[in-house]
Order: sequence, then structure tokens, then C-alpha cells
Amino acid sequence: MKTFRPRRSALFMPASNERAIDKARGLACDVVILDLEDAVAPEMKVEARGAAVAAAHAGGFGGREFVVRVNALDTEWGLGDLAALAGAPIDAVLLPKVSGPEPLAEARDRIGAPLWAMIETCRGIMNLRAIVDGAPRVLVAGTNDLAKEMRCRPGIDRAPLLPLLAQIVVAARSRGMVALDGVSNVIDDPVAVEAECRQGLAFGFDGKTLIHPSQVAPANAVFTPEAEEIAWAEQVVAAFALPANRDRGAIRVEGRMVERLHLDEARRTLSFRGGAAIP
Repeated sequence: MKTFRPRRSALFMPASNERAIDKARGLACDVVILDLEDAVAPEMKVEARGAAVAAAHAGGFGGREFVVRVNALDTEWGLGDLAALAGAPIDAVLLPKVSGPEPLAEARDRIGAPLWAMIETCRGIMNLRAIVDGAPRVLVAGTNDLAKEMRCRPGIDRAPLLPLLAQIVVAARSRGMVALDGVSNVIDDPVAVEAECRQGLAFGFDGKTLIHPSQVAPANAVFTPEAEEIAWAEQVVAAFALPANRDRGAIRVEGRMVERLHLDEARRTLSFRGGAAIP
């Protein structure tokens, strides 16, 4: 039995803000990412690190996945972040600015938690094959840093970034990994956030990283399969469960040819009915 964990909405919250951490425990996001990097001023880094560890031990996040984004390992704080989080009850560590496999290997030597990798440098794009060979669980598109390093000017359509987003999804899928779209900088326009989420969905992303609680609802709505998709997935799973079909690689369902790869996708779709494992 394989369980697919929805990651429609992955919300960054500053680990230095106790009120934000407490609020995250009641939000409808699938993932809470406590941030020790961009959202925390240098003079607050050590204090934020302690707050993240305390939050992990305090719990209260329910079924939400609990992830901590550490500082880059080549900064003065990165290795200390890993040391502090070693043994803490967290679901994953998000490594920023992963430009090659080396940070993954170093982090894996220092912490037992699963690793996620942010792809937000030009060198990271060039080294995607080596990065996925380093076996992170999730690739996260760091669109703001990519745009800054490229010196491009993405508008509402994010046109300069689209080829890179496609590469990130392809790299993730080549190793069966999850891919999360980059953040939207729009806070007060849910229609614009929804449009960007739909673009990410069209590119194949599993969900979207977010910077504000107001973005959670649009992300969840877009990345949740529609009723028609759920109904079709139920038919596919039920058809393959029939004794006559259990050992077959391809079957006919409602006049359509369906293969085992479609069964995997159907099971993933049905996970959104409540997160239960699908036999």
C-alpha cells in the first residue's frame, strides 16, 4: 500500500515570529515551512533557530508536514542549523540555493531527516541531473532568486522563467520526486494567485510554495482534483482491483485504454479525498 501525501500549499513562515508559528498551527496549508533563511535578519538567526527547534518539539501542527528551511551550508549559520535540528521531530529540512549534489551529501551526513532542495541558482539549473541523483525528496523552484541571478524581468505570465520551471519538473519526475512551484509575490489579489497556481498545475507541479496565509485557499483549490477527476480515478482503481485485472498491465475502462501508470496517478488523485492510503 502506497500513501500519497498532498502538498498543494507549502507556506513559509518566519521562525523568528512566534505569533506566525502559532498561527500556522491552525491554517489549512498542507505544509508549514519555518524559515531560518530569507525571512530572518542576521542578528535574529540564532534566536530563530532555537524557536524552530522549540516549535518542532512543541508540535501541534496536526497533519501538516513540518519542514524547516535552514541557511545555506556555506554561510556562518548553515551547519549550526543542521546541528540544532538533528534529532528534532521534523518531517524534512529544506536546503536553499542547492547548486550541486555536495550540500545534499554534507547535510545527509549531519542530519537524518529527509532533504528537500531549492533550485534557485543558474548553476543549480545546469546541475539538475546531479542534484536529483543526490536523492532529495522534493525539488522547490526558487523563482525570485532565479530571476535575480538571471537579471530577467518576469511579468504576470512569468515568461522568462517558464523553460526553467519545466526543467525542474522534468528533473523531479525523472526520479519520482515531488516538485513545488515558486512563490507568488502577490498578496492582496487572490485571482492573480489562482492564475499563477493554475499555470504551475499546467506545468506539472504538485503544489505551490506560499508567503502569506491569504494564498493558501487559492492554492488548495487549484491543486485539489475536481469531482470529475476523482470519479474517473475511482473507476480506474476499482477496475484494476477486479480479480480478472489484477495481473494485467493494461485494461479497458469506459471505452478507454488504461495502463498501470494510470493506476498510480489514480491512487494519487484519490489521496485528496482525505489523505488516506489507497490499496
